[in-house]
Amino acid sequence: MQTETPSLADRFAGCLLGLAIGDALGAHFEGQEPEHIVRRFPTVERLIQDRPPGELWYTDDTQMAIGVAETLVSCKSIEDEELCRRFAENYHPQRGYGRGARVVLEAMVDGRDHKHLAANHFPGGSFGNGAAMRVAPVGLMFRHDVDLLWEQARLSALPTHVHPLGVEGAQVLAMAVGLASIADVLSREEFMAAIADKCRFMEYAGPLRRAARVEDPKDLALFGNNIDAASSVVTAIACFGLTPDAYEQTIGNAILLGGDTDTIAAMAGAVSGAFLGRRAIPASLLDSLENHHQGRDYLEQLASQLLRAHESCVAEGQTD
Repeated sequence: MQTETPSLADRFAGCLLGLAIGDALGAHFEGQEPEHIVRRFPTVERLIQDRPPGELWYTDDTQMAIGVAETLVSCKSIEDEELCRRFAENYHPQRGYGRGARVVLEAMVDGRDHKHLAANHFPGGSFGNGAAMRVAPVGLMFRHDVDLLWEQARLSALPTHVHPLGVEGAQVLAMAVGLASIADVLSREEFMAAIADKCRFMEYAGPLRRAARVEDPKDLALFGNNIDAASSVVTAIACFGLTPDAYEQTIGNAILLGGDTDTIAAMAGAVSGAFLGRRAIPASLLDSLENHHQGRDYLEQLASQLLRAHESCVAEGQTD
């Protein structure tokens, strides 16, 4: 239970680390049926205590979020050329990139027309959660200006996602992070309603309003566990809304749903970390997060740099 409001620095670090840990722990269970996971780990407590041994290695979710954060630190806004350069420089296929993402990112790496591929590899563009999984830094950066946050989240999606549902998924998750990073106490109904009111599509607005009434973790499955943004983004936010004062419960409930466990837990962990701060993440998970190139220490440094960029923009009147 949260007893003291975390500092802004703690929230920024908590968001990026919370994303990475949810991603890395969830990656162990990606694609599994919930019944299979629950047979091994009947409770969240068992999942956290008896998790698979060894270091926690994050996936493409965190690697692309790093690119977004680096772009914001460098430019103080989403600049397409810089964002694509960061995505290309950071790209390591072994991090688990999906087939569609690999096609677009390899075009970026090779200097080919990635925009054409983003628009046409899937008819109408991808409506998956790939833009939402990486957008959390936008929510932090523009936390005091919802309209600017909404537009910057849109721009962050476009290099890979042009389908309106894929774009709005990123906007919804960014807004959840932004609102969580401001709140001292969470009113779940007001939180969900504020996001739903901003949505264009009922695929998000309706489920978000229903998420305010969830009382049992089993009901989280009703929102979906696949890669479609319209289901998985709401699911992640619903996981946070059910247990806002417990990071491990939030990511644990997301993982026990099965399916796209790494991305749903990453998104839920980002929102939870933005609300509770770094100190709410169990030390056993923090200590296990990989700490090599762009690992735990780098994420903490990046969070500090992102906070300074945010404060600079606020001082310049760009987010207030």
